[in-house]
Amino acid sequence: MGLRIQRIVTSGIFSLDGEDFEVDNNVWLVGDDSEVVVIDAAHAHRPIVEAVAGRQTLGVLCTHGHNDHINAAVELADAVDAPIWLHPDDGMLWDVVHPDRRIDDPLQDGLSIDVAGDELTIFHTPGHSPGGCCIHVPTLGVVFSGDTLFNGGPGATGRSFSDRGTLVDSIRSRLFVLDPDTEVHTGHGDSTTVGAEADRLAGQAEQGG
Repeated sequence: MGLRIQRIVTSGIFSLDGEDFEVDNNVWLVGDDSEVVVIDAAHAHRPIVEAVAGRQTLGVLCTHGHNDHINAAVELADAVDAPIWLHPDDGMLWDVVHPDRRIDDPLQDGLSIDVAGDELTIFHTPGHSPGGCCIHVPTLGVVFSGDTLFNGGPGATGRSFSDRGTLVDSIRSRLFVLDPDTEVHTGHGDSTTVGAEADRLAGQAEQGG
C-alpha cells in the first residue's frame, strides 16, 4: 500500500498562563506498511505506539511546543526509537514540559522529510506560537496545520508568545496559496479545506471592515 493517513484522538489537559483546559487532540500518522512519522504526540503514548504497529518511525514531528501537543513525545520517541523534531523558536515551551530532554532535530521552513518514498514539506507558520509549523504532503493534497488553522478560522492568540496579526499573515502567505481543495488536518476538531477557510477569513474581514 502507498502513503496513507491515520488519526488518533487523545484527551488531556492543556496548560498555559496559569490556566488548565480539558482538550481532545488529533494525533496524525503518515506512512505506509513499513515506515511512518507521527505528528503531535499528545497526552498518551500507548495508543500511538499501537497505531505505529511496529513500523519504523522516522520522527515524532511537533507542530508547536504547547504541552498538549508534546507531552507524550518523549515516551513515544523512546518506545519506538525515533527522533523528536520541533522548531527551535518553541524551545522555551518545550523546556517547560521536558526540561531534561533536548529535541533531536530542528523543524525548519522548507525542510523536506522523506517518508515511504514520498516527501513532507515543513512550513514555518508563527503566530499561535513562535515556532509553529505546518506539514504539507503535496501528493496527498493535505496539510497538517497543528493549531495554526482550524475548521472555523485561525488558531487561538491572546496568550503568551502568540500574536494574531503574525498568525493571519502566516496563514495567508503559506496556506492560502495552496490549492483551495487542499485538505487541512487540524490539531483539534474536524478537518477542513484551504478554500473554505480562505472564504471564511475573507468574510470575517469584510464584516470587521
